[in-house]
Amino acid sequence: MATRTIEIDDEVFAFLQHHSEPLVDTPNDVLRRLLLADPAQRPATTPGRRPGDLMPFIKAGLLKPGDKLVHVQPRRGLTHEATVTPDGWIEIEDGREFSKPSPALKAQTGVDINGYGKYVLKDDNEVRLQDLRDRLRGEA
Repeated sequence: MATRTIEIDDEVFAFLQHHSEPLVDTPNDVLRRLLLADPAQRPATTPGRRPGDLMPFIKAGLLKPGDKLVHVQPRRGLTHEATVTPDGWIEIEDGREFSKPSPALKAQTGVDINGYGKYVLKDDNEVRLQDLRDRLRGEA
């Protein structure tokens, strides 16, 4: 398959980044998904984007869109918040969205951290995403 080079402005590039899975999708992957994919195969919640890893939790009633996830780094005096999106992604404070918890938490802390093990529900600091995942697996 032949490749072509195109120039895009910053606004279009930001749009492509918003609709991509970081470190997985290339700009071409995003354009192909948005422009050429069968519309019946696209998720209903966000056009051109596959559901995130938290979608099964939403469907099972264990999470809901808008739920806040928190990770506290006491020695650094930092608290990181993230929000569950309607399509099961995780939106961090700067507006970036991730399909998986660990890359989202890495973007917030700068180090590899198990997002399932470290994110907790804001209103219930005893419930980790891992606890919810264990419940989900137990119900399956």
